[in-house]
Amino acid sequence: MIFGSFERMVAFRYLRARRAEGFVSVIAIFSLLGIMLGVATLIIVMSVMNGFRVEFVNHILGIEGHLAVMSATGPLANFEGLEQQIRAVPGIVAARPQVEGQVLASTGHASTGVLVRGMRAADIERQPLLANAIDPTALAQFKDDGVIVGVRLAQRLGVAPGAQVTIVSPNGNATAFGTMPRIKSYRIVGLFDLGMFQYDNNMILMPLAQAQLFFNTGNGVDSIEVFAQDPDHLDAQRAALDQIIGPAARIVDWRQTQASYINAIEIERNVMFLILSLIILVAAFNIISGMIMMVKDKGRDIAILRTMGATRGMILRIFILSGASIGVVGTFLGFVIGTEFALHIEAIRQFVQDIVGVNLFSAEMYFFTRIPARVYAADVVTVVAMAFALSFLATLYPSWRAARLDPVEALRYE
Repeated sequence: MIFGSFERMVAFRYLRARRAEGFVSVIAIFSLLGIMLGVATLIIVMSVMNGFRVEFVNHILGIEGHLAVMSATGPLANFEGLEQQIRAVPGIVAARPQVEGQVLASTGHASTGVLVRGMRAADIERQPLLANAIDPTALAQFKDDGVIVGVRLAQRLGVAPGAQVTIVSPNGNATAFGTMPRIKSYRIVGLFDLGMFQYDNNMILMPLAQAQLFFNTGNGVDSIEVFAQDPDHLDAQRAALDQIIGPAARIVDWRQTQASYINAIEIERNVMFLILSLIILVAAFNIISGMIMMVKDKGRDIAILRTMGATRGMILRIFILSGASIGVVGTFLGFVIGTEFALHIEAIRQFVQDIVGVNLFSAEMYFFTRIPARVYAADVVTVVAMAFALSFLATLYPSWRAARLDPVEALRYE
């Protein structure tokens, strides 16, 4: 649809309403603001939901592994040979044996239940996410009775590197006086800060040999965490591992263990998109009502233009351009505001939090210590295209009514 200079001039003139037409102008302004807020809100929410999913998956897979090989009965014996076989499978980049168990961690200040995970220092160094969260000097001391504690757990226990933490296991040793819990003190050699609350607040890393001794697994381990090149396509690797381990062990896929979290994020993302799209839809209805009122108000002008030689097509294009301009400007402003807000949302959150003095993003509730956001071009294009489409469709009926207006009838009732 090509708009001539005459049509553009008249269309933009109609948008600058006179004092007697102020109500029509107010409706146009609110329609523009509605589209702007709808587009901006959609971009921000979609970006934050994308950020949550990416950060959650990256953190989970960077710590937990993509597949886990577990023994059906008791610890995995001879895990070194099994580990080498697993590493040789095409598509698998790493395998990490570990021992873990729930214990009571106690200091002179507090006590709390935590997860102890026994790992080798070399395996930690090969995990970028975990290695980057630990001071290299702490990794160098990660041996014998040295342990590394989550930064938030250390705050809860009131300890710092160099302090002692006592670990109590409920699975004790059998004695003549009954089962006695295993108790041992360890030296905290460092802290880790993964930025994910459930780990920083509840986990202690222990050298694998010490964990085997404390949890009484002998020379075995509880599981072997497996990391693949493509975590979204693991069927080939899982089939190969089935051939290696046989019936004596079982395989757990991250898509099974974390399915509830991933599905919840996807469902929430889709529902939020649907709900927030209603803002743009309401703004589009405002455009329709405003345009209908404009057509009614401009009946005499339309009749004069028709008698001067303007065709129905010209009248149609004038009102389409007038109404669509509201959608275009509102969408553009919403795009700019939403994109900039999403790209700097953490800095904005910190600024507002410092002013009001209230924690706006609780790590205990949202797992992360900062607001993650990922602006994807495909999402932005979808939101902008939807806003453009609704704005354009909203102008068709009022513009059609304007083009169908009979000049004689319009002038007769003026």
